[in-house]
Amino acid sequence: MTVLRFGIHIALVLGLLAGTAQHALARCEDLAKGYGDVIPKRSDTRIDVGQDFDTILERGYLTFAVYEDFAPFSWEAAGKPKGIDIEIARIIAEDIGVEARFNFIAADENVDADLRNQIWKGPLIGGQVSNIMMHVPYSKDLQCRNELVVLNGQYFNETLATAYRIDVFPDDPPTTPYYRFHKVGVENHTISDFYLSNFNGGMLLSNIRHYPEHEDAFAAMGTGEVDAVMGVKSILEHLDQSDDIAVATPPLVNFALDTWTLGVAVRHNFRELSYAADYAIADALADGRITAIFEKYGVSHAAPDY
Repeated sequence: MTVLRFGIHIALVLGLLAGTAQHALARCEDLAKGYGDVIPKRSDTRIDVGQDFDTILERGYLTFAVYEDFAPFSWEAAGKPKGIDIEIARIIAEDIGVEARFNFIAADENVDADLRNQIWKGPLIGGQVSNIMMHVPYSKDLQCRNELVVLNGQYFNETLATAYRIDVFPDDPPTTPYYRFHKVGVENHTISDFYLSNFNGGMLLSNIRHYPEHEDAFAAMGTGEVDAVMGVKSILEHLDQSDDIAVATPPLVNFALDTWTLGVAVRHNFRELSYAADYAIADALADGRITAIFEKYGVSHAAPDY
């Protein structure tokens, strides 16, 4: 799981830090500069993989790429797919009138590589493309440099958060400067690690404790090894089963990327499928089904801002 999280979170750092105010008005061709040698444009390739909408209806199933061992979003228990992304994928498939099938994948070095391997080209060795990829950051930068995919179907606003011991911080959740005096746990190579390690020239480094996964950092907080854990809110909420620990979103000093939107990706020439997935997700957001799915896994749902 450590390799998986490395791919997901470092991709967010490298791919989404560009989503600041100065990039909001940037042209697509400017945002995509520097990626032409690894991400082809539509005019550069005639690769045609995947299935169109009629073929999917005829065969009776949709394939979804989901990250493996990635609770609370997607994992296998006793051979059965479980998680938030699994249930949202099933909503999409049911709305279209087909079965949902899942390809569990390990994250590559970044989201661009995941889109290449899972949506528009396929892996170099073994495996196959999927019709839809779940849990894709909805970013103008990512879309601009990946012309062979369409990002759509926004269903969740993820954010960074802090889990903390209530007995240590009884009045308010800790903000970043508290970690000059308190130990904080983070998962290796995540956005939280990136932020805390570089805060104010590295002034917090002596009190940062690194762990292979969110779960390990959370366990260390339970034993008193650290007083707080900074990480992805959905994962922290899913792990929080104790009355002695709380999860909050205190303001992050000098950091722009504390929230990002998640959606789905489809190959660019299968837009009918992209629209169908988007409609299904919009309906499930409107009638509360997606909120109920998040609550089932102990996660508070933040609807996309659109």
